Amino acid sequence: MEKEKIMSFVKKYTMIIVLILVMIFFGIGTGGKLFLPQNVTNLISQNAYVFVLATGMLLCILTGGNIDLSIGSVVCFTGAVGATMMDKGINSVAAVFAMLVVGLIIGSIQAVCIAYIHVPPFITTLAGMLAFRGLSNVVLNGMTVSVTDEAFQKIFGGGANCYVPDLFGIEGFNLTCMLLGIIACIIYVAIQINGRVSRVKKGYEVDSLAGMIIKTVVICAVICVLAFKLSQYKGIPTVLIWVLLVVLIYGYITSKTTIGRYFYAVGGNEKATKLSGINTNRVYFLAYANMGLLAGLAGILTIARLTSAQPTYGQNYEMDAIGSCFIGGASAYGGTGTVPGVIVGAVLMGIINLGMSIMGVDSNWQRVVKGIVLLLAVIFDVTTKKEGK
Repeated sequence: MEKEKIMSFVKKYTMIIVLILVMIFFGIGTGGKLFLPQNVTNLISQNAYVFVLATGMLLCILTGGNIDLSIGSVVCFTGAVGATMMDKGINSVAAVFAMLVVGLIIGSIQAVCIAYIHVPPFITTLAGMLAFRGLSNVVLNGMTVSVTDEAFQKIFGGGANCYVPDLFGIEGFNLTCMLLGIIACIIYVAIQINGRVSRVKKGYEVDSLAGMIIKTVVICAVICVLAFKLSQYKGIPTVLIWVLLVVLIYGYITSKTTIGRYFYAVGGNEKATKLSGINTNRVYFLAYANMGLLAGLAGILTIARLTSAQPTYGQNYEMDAIGSCFIGGASAYGGTGTVPGVIVGAVLMGIINLGMSIMGVDSNWQRVVKGIVLLLAVIFDVTTKKEGK
């Protein structure tokens, strides 16, 4: 019985265990440089687009292992539209709104093709990948367009001063950041206790108290360590706020709402879901329209961080998002996966990238390692499914 519990624990938290091991490996390999406050901040800023896109990609994958290959090009195109508008003197608020709307329209067009015309997602989004990469070049005329609006940069995380201000003004330590981390821990503990009490009252099955305590302590420790590291540099980068908003909103949608359960149902058994009266076409539409919207947000974050738009931006973004989902536990068959798991996958990919960069590993070998990690994650998923059957 104990052996079964251990095996169940290992399967449930495999990627977290792998993440810890990878952090230890690169921590030693980089002589501790990986955990320097500035590198922790860089990890968040450089991978913000991955967190956002992977969260949207999860919904597509849940519907049956489907993916969106166009998001890198859509990120580039929406960024090109926004940068060009601001370059021509249009207000940044209007430019941001336009980027989100353009992303949503593109996602909706592709969603109609997939959900109602029944063009396979792979073909639809492959066409989008080619078309919007070309349109990005057309909009930018093959040139780089600078983004000089300082307010836009600060709000969406570009430049050197895009951090939440410290209310206390202590030299060398951002106390506001640390206090917010402690408050986040208190809120998380309250949510866990309230959720457990509610489930017990309703007679639902709950995890062991010891398991809940260990999980809560570990997560709170991670939050406090992250807050401490960020406090030692400049505090909370503004881009982290956008990432947290996306993660919290979609984490709630997928776990607490009816429409969120529909995504899992379609991926689990589409025919049975349709027979139960659920409009599966609408579920597909929502998944891909939403992916376009989040690609628009990723476009905003990208041009804010890089303070410009170029025709080459967004290359391989779709691969990072897809890889984060599968590494984070999303099933290649659909119907399985969580937003927290996707974030673990994205952090793992980010640490591998940053760790190898600090160690001076050639970029080509970095791609090799990422490819192997992705393959191993999918192999683990496939073999686990076979064992379950």
